[in-house]
Amino acid sequence: MLITNSEWSFANAMMTYTFDPFLPEGGTWRDLFGTVIVSASKPDFFTSSNALYKVVDEDNGLLEPHFASIEKDGIFYGGNARLVEEYLGLSGDQILYVGDHLYGDVHFSKGLLRWRTALILQELESEIRALEGFLPHQYLLGELMEQKEALEARLSALRLASLRMRGGHATPMIDVPDVSVAITETRDELLELDDVIAPLAIEAGHLRNEAWGLMMRAGADKSLLARQVERYADIYTSRVSNLLYPGPYAMFRIGRLDLPHDPQQPYEAS
Repeated sequence: MLITNSEWSFANAMMTYTFDPFLPEGGTWRDLFGTVIVSASKPDFFTSSNALYKVVDEDNGLLEPHFASIEKDGIFYGGNARLVEEYLGLSGDQILYVGDHLYGDVHFSKGLLRWRTALILQELESEIRALEGFLPHQYLLGELMEQKEALEARLSALRLASLRMRGGHATPMIDVPDVSVAITETRDELLELDDVIAPLAIEAGHLRNEAWGLMMRAGADKSLLARQVERYADIYTSRVSNLLYPGPYAMFRIGRLDLPHDPQQPYEAS
């Protein structure tokens, strides 16, 4: 099905221009969809009981009230998601809804109706190219951050050792000839390391877009968009045609997600 907020005249013109030149001779975009619903008023489409009309004059967009169920090969105006479920004889996760608007498409269809959702993010392709191009620097940045964490842990232990020696509260956890000198040297190492890390971190922050950076990341964390996509979209991809290759019978599974407390190396039984 095609469910669009566009009016019939606009939807027909756009779909004709987009699809018809690439279809077999005599075919039109209408052959690609069993049913068409225009002026759907999403996201209200998913929550309302809006009346359904049928387009009875495709040239002029003339409408008439339609009190029966949705019909195959018909063009309809308005309506609501409940009528779609009745027509299909399906509900919930039996339906895959594909849309390109996070709020108007996947938020309500997933949150209220529990439909399966696929979000189209065309910008994803430029994001992936930017990440792939930066990958060698990303590996280097990861190694430098590990060194920074080790130095920060040493500095923390040295400062604690200095505090314990001054107060005599407990035995210092680290033994060095002169803790003050060790603290100064460690701080100097950190400053030198930061001078190397800073340009790489700045470059990472400007990937894809000089002002906003990456779409799905905010520094080392996920962006708000990424968290919303994660919450409401079952899958996301850059274009609908990507679903051509796995086909309609494919099973998509998410990989195991790492948690902050997970070991960095796989556990090996002794």
